Amino acid sequence: MGGLFISLRRSHTISVLVTIMFLTLFFENPTVDAAEMKTYNWEVAYMKWSPDCVENTVIGINGQFPGPEIRAKAGDTIVVNLSNKLNTKEGLVIHWHGIRQLDTPWADGTASVSQCAINPGATFQYRFIVDRAGTYFYHGHYEMQRAAGLYGSLIVDVADGKIEPFPYHGEINLLLSDWWHQSAHDQEVALSSNPFRWIGEPQSILINGRGQYNCSIAAKYDNTTNYCNIYGRPSDQCEPYALTVEPSKFYRLRIASTTSLASLNLVIANHRMILVEADGNYLQPKYVTNLDIYSGESYSVILNTGQDPSVNYWVSLSQRGRKPPFPPPALTILNYKPNSVFDVMPSSPPPLSPAWDDLAQSRNFTNKVLGLQVDGISLQPHPSAIPRPPVRHDRRIFLLNTQIKIDGYVKWSVNNISLVLPTTPYLGSLKFGLKNGFNATTPPETFPSTYDITKPPANPNSTYGSGVYNFKHMEIVDVILQNANALGEGVSEIHPWHLHGHDFWVLGYGDGKFSEENDEKNLNLVNPPLRNTVVVFPYGWTAIRFIADNPGVWPFHCHIEPHLHMGMGVIFAVAADKIKQIPNGVLDCGLTATTAPTISNNAVGPLVRLNIFHYVVHVALLVISIPCIKFF
Repeated sequence: MGGLFISLRRSHTISVLVTIMFLTLFFENPTVDAAEMKTYNWEVAYMKWSPDCVENTVIGINGQFPGPEIRAKAGDTIVVNLSNKLNTKEGLVIHWHGIRQLDTPWADGTASVSQCAINPGATFQYRFIVDRAGTYFYHGHYEMQRAAGLYGSLIVDVADGKIEPFPYHGEINLLLSDWWHQSAHDQEVALSSNPFRWIGEPQSILINGRGQYNCSIAAKYDNTTNYCNIYGRPSDQCEPYALTVEPSKFYRLRIASTTSLASLNLVIANHRMILVEADGNYLQPKYVTNLDIYSGESYSVILNTGQDPSVNYWVSLSQRGRKPPFPPPALTILNYKPNSVFDVMPSSPPPLSPAWDDLAQSRNFTNKVLGLQVDGISLQPHPSAIPRPPVRHDRRIFLLNTQIKIDGYVKWSVNNISLVLPTTPYLGSLKFGLKNGFNATTPPETFPSTYDITKPPANPNSTYGSGVYNFKHMEIVDVILQNANALGEGVSEIHPWHLHGHDFWVLGYGDGKFSEENDEKNLNLVNPPLRNTVVVFPYGWTAIRFIADNPGVWPFHCHIEPHLHMGMGVIFAVAADKIKQIPNGVLDCGLTATTAPTISNNAVGPLVRLNIFHYVVHVALLVISIPCIKFF
């Protein structure tokens, strides 16, 4: 009987061990166990290209423009070995826009903030985890290299075993940009000149790197332009990128804007769209007939191809929020199979976007962008609902956006300080306690209550600054972005602001100057969207809230390339004492060139460590099980 008891006990032990082993092997969190490492080897160089049918110089990656698409799943590790082959002997970095860089702030790709610029001829390795599904992109973040064409798509699918909260049959990726015939270097010189020389509006709007200058594929409806004779030649670099679909299907359109200046409006003739995602966060589904998208933003919409399948339809992108003259709409075709793109042209003129100065429409659109909270049918909490914001803030900062002058040079400023970046990256100065790496004086956290935002600044003179706003770990921070009149009378511009390293809740928008007494009670704490980029309208304010939960040093800036170049940004430092070991090669410049310790750039990341731990557990379970199995 005792032997039977021992046998049963050991049988039970084997059963438990085998059960644990199989549960561990097959039912682990799929974002960990199923994760992969995606490795890319890129050479970045100038090359000749014709983005809008006019040959020019662009920055390409491995001979491609735009750069290669990165496609991964949530939890994957991205490794990019980036070689600087720019023959102008300039530095290079790439920012992974929308990727929060949890535990890897040195991989954010911001020159003088998170790393030193990659020297000519050198190779640098970016290594980071894409922790969340969504529509993202990457772009240059050194000088104005984004305006020179250094950008590409970064798409993160849900992890194995997960599903999106909206079904679709296929997807189409649209990367939007604007294009000048003036080189990015010439633009930098013009913007930094005294007297000031504005670069003007772009010559073309590009869809996936393709546009048309001084001609139109809809010329028969517009007698002011010529017809673009570019069809049927796939090798042409400016042939419109057609959106080919099958009838009676649902398609996910992933739309990201890496424009340097232009705010855009997308409209598809005879089709409505359903908003479902913004900046990697789910939205409460809403029908829209057109979509405003600002520089730095991304969206996913669902498109139902349920219209007459015997014809094709126009896709139009128009510039918004800036005075003419600006380029005509960028046009392409929604091509219903089996129609030919070139033989079955739409039978009516392209659809019209709202007027460029119709700010009421723009505000109406932004108010439709709400975070996913409830199921639209059951009205119960949605299983994929985004978190709601904390009901109170620990700290509130007011940031006044103004245009000013410094020694006669026109600049943009925040709270009357125009940002200049130091030669030593902030990340190194704060991590290693270097006192002289940047201006240690904290920038102003507000502006005078008497400031009149409707008039040019009474005193346009300002100063340069490199100070940082320091935040405690897990501090709940409100930022009120306040727009104002620029130097010119009656001029206030649209500014899309982008935060690195964090998402934030957009609590509200308003006209005029923000009032805590009157506007506080109207802030949305129920279903605000989570974003990483948000627009501030002319003469208006935008309120955001975020949790400072990601140690590192993070830029927060206007995503309009000329505005950032002219100083429109601030630096947020979060829990610098909690920044982990920084790999070698990141800080080889300035004061950190000799003070930063040497650490392997191939240090085992948290994902790899976790997987190693799991496999050790698996082996241990098998070893323990073997004697019991032999006993039988």
